[in-house]
Amino acid sequence: MIELPDLVVGGLAAGTLSALALGGGLLRSRRQQALQQAEIAALRRQLDGTLQAFIAEVGYLAAQRVPAAARQLAHPHVAVPGPRHPHFADTPLGGALDDVLTALRLELTGQRTRIDAAAQAGMRGATREIQAALYRLQDALRGLQQQYDDPELAQTLFELDHENEQSLRRAQIAAVVCGAWVGLAREESHLVDAVTGGQARLAGYHRVRVHNHLAAGTALVSHAVEPVAIIVAELLDNALRHSAPDTDVTVNLEHVHHGVCVTIDDAGLGMTQDERARAQRLVAGSEPILLTDLGDPPRMGLAAIGQLTRQFDLSVDLSSPSPYGGVRAVLLVDSHLLSRIDPEERPPAASAPRSTRREQEAGTGEAGTSAPAHAYGIEQDDDADGVVSEHDGPRDAGGLPQRRRRSRATAPDTPVPRRPARRPEEAAAALGALQSGTAAARSGTGATGGEAQARGGRGNRRRHGDDRPMTDYEGGAAR
Repeated sequence: MIELPDLVVGGLAAGTLSALALGGGLLRSRRQQALQQAEIAALRRQLDGTLQAFIAEVGYLAAQRVPAAARQLAHPHVAVPGPRHPHFADTPLGGALDDVLTALRLELTGQRTRIDAAAQAGMRGATREIQAALYRLQDALRGLQQQYDDPELAQTLFELDHENEQSLRRAQIAAVVCGAWVGLAREESHLVDAVTGGQARLAGYHRVRVHNHLAAGTALVSHAVEPVAIIVAELLDNALRHSAPDTDVTVNLEHVHHGVCVTIDDAGLGMTQDERARAQRLVAGSEPILLTDLGDPPRMGLAAIGQLTRQFDLSVDLSSPSPYGGVRAVLLVDSHLLSRIDPEERPPAASAPRSTRREQEAGTGEAGTSAPAHAYGIEQDDDADGVVSEHDGPRDAGGLPQRRRRSRATAPDTPVPRRPARRPEEAAAALGALQSGTAAARSGTGATGGEAQARGGRGNRRRHGDDRPMTDYEGGAAR
């Protein structure tokens, strides 16, 4: 039989052990709770840090990456920076931020295209009205040229007409860049006439030296005449603007295997590699043209060339420097755009440079034979036999060239008769009578295609100091 004290001692021992066990469990629980609280605090700190980094990353995206991506659309050389924290680059967060930039680029590109299309449509309408007004002004000036015979007034009117031609060229270029048609439809013309017609549209046309090495009668098909004249005018304009005013711009017309090349060399500043690459992209016409990409104010010349090269299957190359230190521009006209005109039945304009091929053939002919002085492509020197060249005439006070009649060649031992100089009143009267007769005769034949509609029956131009009508490519701008 167990005594009571033994039971009490046993109970006390059991209670002590239980208390010790409970106390140990409580201590462990408290220790675990402390560890959990520490972990929670660490996680909170980590979460706070991640949140701050995310906020900073989004702020960096808005302040740096988005503007750079927007600028890159207009300026490809602008680099878009990566994430502010590099460890985000390969995470879902970094991918999501890149998706934001991609969506932004697509939306901005679409918006720019729509806005630019609306701007081009508005500009096409404005240039159409401007061109119509300039054509009306041109008609008025030419009417005054035919009405009055005063030489000084005629000279002033011709200078105003030339200024009007330059304004027409700028309006036409703006229209072409905006997707409009080139303008007038023309008949087949000598290629050299198209080149000199483009030259005549410029203020500094007297600095251009054209060397014609083409075979006589080399011509352009009708739909290529105006595009070639526009392209040549813009290439010459760039050459004249970026070269010193006391230097010349050289133009060479030569046959190549696949057609004809028009090579333009200037002695200007030239272009850097990046500028040449951008210019080549513009003239290639392989990329869509946005007005916002052309600068302020817009530089539309090369963009217009790109539109025309794409539309008419022409080719322009600006990748080579000029041997004179400037820029070399090469226009290639393929064989399918070339034609031939009989130079005897329809000679080129009197102001166009003669072909050197005929001169070379005449120089290598049989001994004892000589070509007549009036033959196409043969120019005589005043000092050699007294024959006056049409292309070396004097210039008037305004700087515009004056053509002179070419007299027939005579034997070396026969003195060349000298005609007495006509007074200005006599020259003006003869010119007015001839112009009136020519206009009356041509009004009976009518105009062709879009030319009749655009020109509205305008008469042919005539140049001060000359007694024959001047065609569209004879020193005037061919539109």
